[in-house]
Amino acid sequence: MSRLNFLDWIAEVTDQKPVTPDLYIRATTHGSHGDNDYQRLEFLGDRVLGLVIADHLYQRYPEEPEGQLSQRLNGLVSGSVCGAVAKHIGVGEYILMGKQARDDGARHSIKVLGDVMESLIGAVYLDHGMDAAQSFILCHWESRVSAKVGDVRHPKSALQEWAASNRRKTPEYDLVEKTGPHHDLKFTVSVRISNIGEAKATASSIQAAETEAAKKFLEKFT
Repeated sequence: MSRLNFLDWIAEVTDQKPVTPDLYIRATTHGSHGDNDYQRLEFLGDRVLGLVIADHLYQRYPEEPEGQLSQRLNGLVSGSVCGAVAKHIGVGEYILMGKQARDDGARHSIKVLGDVMESLIGAVYLDHGMDAAQSFILCHWESRVSAKVGDVRHPKSALQEWAASNRRKTPEYDLVEKTGPHHDLKFTVSVRISNIGEAKATASSIQAAETEAAKKFLEKFT
């Protein structure tokens, strides 16, 4: 990856010419590549994303109650959605990482992609301000914002509501297995509702595995 090609890509996906290129280099640097990785920018970008999406939902759906807005928000800022957006715009090609991480497939990890997407949002915010960060986010999230509330509802929330409405016990989540190298761990989680059944899923974080397990449970038993 040449520096020129990388900065051209940044300009294309953000619609802004980088003023501080080092911000974007840091935003796409995995921990396996060095100390100046994306984690601090990810922390910032996560908060910017949440604020932008919350504000946009508040303005766009003036008649919806807080509960529905929260369902939309939780779905839209989830790691899986961030990872899907990152994959769509080709983030994986530009992540700097160590050889072992590359060999282990970290470049294609939805968790890593989602983290880098948030760090890029943080970089845009620092480089160009909130208006640019908002434009960047809405450009790549708009089609998802337009989805029906049920389409973005978080699977764990949906499963919880289903259990309550059907007078079933609260879903129980258990960590079944943890495998893989430290920088690319995989977690297998099960979710069970007494007298109904169980579903399992594996993902790059416990939260993502729980989400996928809940989704599988809903598909299988409801």
